[in-house]
Amino acid sequence: MHVEAAASARKPVTIPALLAMKSHGEKIAMLTCYDASFAAQIEAAGVDVALVGDSLGMVVQGRRNTLSVTLDEMAYHTRSVAQALDNTLLVADLPYMSYRDAKHAREASARLIGDCGAAMVKLEGAGWVCGIISDLVAREAPVCAHLGLTPQAVHRLGGYKVQGRGQDAAERLFADALAVQDAGAEMLVLEAVPAELAARITRALAIPVIGIGAGAACDGQVLVLYDMLGITPGKRPKFSKDFLDEAGSVPAALRAYVEAVRQGRFPAAEHVY
Repeated sequence: MHVEAAASARKPVTIPALLAMKSHGEKIAMLTCYDASFAAQIEAAGVDVALVGDSLGMVVQGRRNTLSVTLDEMAYHTRSVAQALDNTLLVADLPYMSYRDAKHAREASARLIGDCGAAMVKLEGAGWVCGIISDLVAREAPVCAHLGLTPQAVHRLGGYKVQGRGQDAAERLFADALAVQDAGAEMLVLEAVPAELAARITRALAIPVIGIGAGAACDGQVLVLYDMLGITPGKRPKFSKDFLDEAGSVPAALRAYVEAVRQGRFPAAEHVY
């Protein structure tokens, strides 16, 4: 069946559906999205999960990093995307310092989920963040964790660098992945992680693991929408691919991305560490 036809006929993607996809070995296609027009396009293409990422600070607003993105801005873009989605699951990033304690995390999550239409919030890190995850999940706010290269920690990391290289770093990242799952996270994004380590984490976890620069063994893939359309200014990450260049139109590029993820053709060897 054509991807667009399949998208129009499918049931709404839910968190239990994503868990079922992992258990059945079906790859999950995820893309960032920041407005209603693109949201309608990605839903038509059969994308399973839309992420309103704080990456909007860089690709939409032209900032150097994601740290100045506000909760008000995240709410505006999340509400805009939600208007155009019927079947695609919507995840929204909790921006920098909006989950610095349980109170702020609850308020931010209530706004993005309750007011703006997200089904899940995403936050970065493990350690003390595991307590925040548990608190949110206990209050029916589903959480996607994010490990590896965590952009909100760019200053501590010293830049946008691959994480989990070397045995000690790999073991810490593996332990963090188990910890966020134990805390109640129902999905995990792994960014810029060696493919072998990402495969090990994916096998060990019961929840879906979505890779971005983490190899093809993950349960699914996510890219920044503007990267996969080749319109991000400057040098794009190694793990991205310009699907628009080959497809010739935005709808065709989105369908090509979904098909490549579903069939395990993306990421290829040149996109992983």
